[in-house]
Amino acid sequence: MKSPTILGLVLLVAGPATGAALRYAEDLAPGIVNPLFTTSMSEARVNELIFDGLFTDDEDLASTPALAADWDLSEDRRSMTVDLREGVYWQDGTALSAKDVVFTVQAMKNPQTLSSEAGRVGWIKKVEATGDLQVQFTFEQVEVAPQDKLFFKILPAHAFSGSVVRRGDAFRTQPIGTGPYRLVSYNEDNSISFVRNRDFRDTVGVGELVMRELSDKSYQAKLMLYESLEALIRVLPRDLAVLQNNRKVELYPYQTNSWWYLGFNMTKAPFNDLNIREGIAQMIDVPTLLAPVGTGELLSGPYVKSSPFYNHEVPLVENDDFLAGGSLEEAGYRLGQDGWENDDGPLTLKLTAPRMMEDAQEIIINLQSQLQQNGITVAVEFLDEAEWKARVWRSHDFDLLLSQWSFDRNEDVRDQFHSKGARNFGGYASDTVDSLLDRARESSDPYEKKMLLRESHRVIHDDHPMVFLWTLDSYAAVNTRVSHVVVHPFYFFTYVPTWRMTK
Repeated sequence: MKSPTILGLVLLVAGPATGAALRYAEDLAPGIVNPLFTTSMSEARVNELIFDGLFTDDEDLASTPALAADWDLSEDRRSMTVDLREGVYWQDGTALSAKDVVFTVQAMKNPQTLSSEAGRVGWIKKVEATGDLQVQFTFEQVEVAPQDKLFFKILPAHAFSGSVVRRGDAFRTQPIGTGPYRLVSYNEDNSISFVRNRDFRDTVGVGELVMRELSDKSYQAKLMLYESLEALIRVLPRDLAVLQNNRKVELYPYQTNSWWYLGFNMTKAPFNDLNIREGIAQMIDVPTLLAPVGTGELLSGPYVKSSPFYNHEVPLVENDDFLAGGSLEEAGYRLGQDGWENDDGPLTLKLTAPRMMEDAQEIIINLQSQLQQNGITVAVEFLDEAEWKARVWRSHDFDLLLSQWSFDRNEDVRDQFHSKGARNFGGYASDTVDSLLDRARESSDPYEKKMLLRESHRVIHDDHPMVFLWTLDSYAAVNTRVSHVVVHPFYFFTYVPTWRMTK
């Protein structure tokens, strides 16, 4: 056991030192700080501040060691040995060991943990400690570049009483990591304070961070202008001009690996009928939905257009009321005086969205109007975070929902579209897609993998489990007192140790 630094002891007792802190805004403060249960980007961003993986991205988005010091891939590419860095300590002073890596993988794979991130380790068959600072991974099949998948965050085994990690563990509000920052306090105004980890492997330039919860993005922009915030994660299009013209604000464009969608519940009628899903998709004017939100690229499938897996030969769904009517008639519906109906009654649906999702209300209201003008009765509901997880994730109680997925550069959509996927809460099942995704995961040929996933794009598009909407153009805003800023497109704060700030 290494003793914490004197500064660390002071901070743990008294909170962060006074002085300049980099304040950034989130629409909603993270409900839990544990990377095994990450379901929102605000949680993912906090994970980047507190925790480390074995590998991370360099600024060219290539894998580079984080907690790993060296690694050796076997000749048959079915196993890999990873040596951990020496002299790494958890933020409570305990030394990092191979047992922590083994514990993390086994906890994620354990069905009793109920980790939302379990898919990230599904390709690992076995993990074992072969030394105090050495781990051996055995894979389910051949892996060409396993380091590209070893990005999941490592947890301290000694912080848990058994082999199962639960959402309600005390760790959720008292996290211990090896990353550049330590969480000091949850504050009465729902803000969270962080201070730099003096034992981090590299220099950390900004001494203190404060996450402020501010649900109104226009108010966030005003606070940037008043210098009450130093960073905004994403600037609304309507605020770009005023921030761009302020000499104390710098805008940083970045491309996310994130896309918005409308997801059908295919476990219930009538949405288990392809014709119904296709007809509804053809009724939606996607560019009109996008216009008030910002600019971006419209999508025909489950990848962003810059992805090697995006199938550019697959067309966007055509917004055509005539075609939509034909699809609904194929499903046995007829257009009556009050809208589309069959012998069981009118075609109705419940349209669901997260209450705190940025721009969700405007999109949902516009979408409700479009569908009702086309003869479908639509009820709208907005759910808070707890209701969303209970109703959507666990109970599958919805008809059509608005949400978005965010990915790292591996762009693994298996959890969303494989019939056994952990995040396939819409109930989509296709033997063809299962086979394509399985073969792509097993392939050691990058070209073959690309072609398999492009074909999965085509099949998923034709099955309409979702209406694929767009990937947004994103801009971060940062006060000019903060320099050396590089924004990670997926997790934002990956490169934050290099940032510097003047008072």
